[in-house]
Amino acid sequence: MSNSSSITQFLLLPFTDTRELQLLHFWLFLGIYLAALLGNGLIITTIAWDQHLHTPMYFFLLNLALLDLGSISTIVPKSMANSLWDTKVISYGGCATQLFLFVFLASAEFYLLTIMSYDRYVAICKPLHYGTLLGSRACVHMAAAAWATGFLNALLQTANTFSLPLCKGNALGQFFCEIPHILKLSCSHSYLRELGLLMFSAFFFEGCFVFIVVSYVQIFRAVLRIPSEQGRHKAFSTCLPHLAVVSLFISTGLFAYVKPSSISSPSLDLVVSVLYSVMPPAVNPLIYSMRNRELKESIRKVLSWRVLVSCPK
Repeated sequence: MSNSSSITQFLLLPFTDTRELQLLHFWLFLGIYLAALLGNGLIITTIAWDQHLHTPMYFFLLNLALLDLGSISTIVPKSMANSLWDTKVISYGGCATQLFLFVFLASAEFYLLTIMSYDRYVAICKPLHYGTLLGSRACVHMAAAAWATGFLNALLQTANTFSLPLCKGNALGQFFCEIPHILKLSCSHSYLRELGLLMFSAFFFEGCFVFIVVSYVQIFRAVLRIPSEQGRHKAFSTCLPHLAVVSLFISTGLFAYVKPSSISSPSLDLVVSVLYSVMPPAVNPLIYSMRNRELKESIRKVLSWRVLVSCPK
């Protein structure tokens, strides 16, 4: 039996023990990671470069892309390195850092998605007050609040998790460091404190979810009252990408944490964990660029400008 003071490293759950499949996992994750870097990097560059996109909606989208880049960079490179070098080890400090960053970025992203639903609500239901309610200062304050709240939540969660005595080994049933799997290594009743903190965070997330649902109920009611079909289509087109991103974020996370234990298995848990931790940062840029003509045009201009600059005279 070991305790937390003697643990210097954790063992992550590998996707496979077969060398050929480990290399396949490396190349698959490399492709997903590069796609996420390219997609989110293009969105950040385009919004920063194009003055026409300096609006509240695109300001929040830029913050979302930054969070997605950080989130996938926290998890995927370490998993790729473990598969490439055929190892499962992550240091104690590395595990704590990974857990902190993942909770920080995931929490801040959900708070930001809540703010983005408010942005869509004001734009469609209170368009005359849009400039007043969502001025540049208000947008900066709301984005900063999302980042700060995520940081505080991650700090509390990480400090509580790693203050527990761990005496059930050091093998985690996940391919990255995650709170529920670290709690399984604890043999102390102090874990109830961490569970209480998790319940408080869940209650807070539930409040954000309710806010998003209420916002979209009001949005859909307002859109259905628009007389012209073209106006309704334009209003829906500005909401659908955000709604799709929220649905992907919430549905994969809920399935991972609320699914019945009867259908739980290590292989299924690994697949589900990839769906909610790795896929959203890679898919979000595609969702936004596919449904947003203005963003697509700006990305096209950025790409054509870069081609012209790189071409020799």
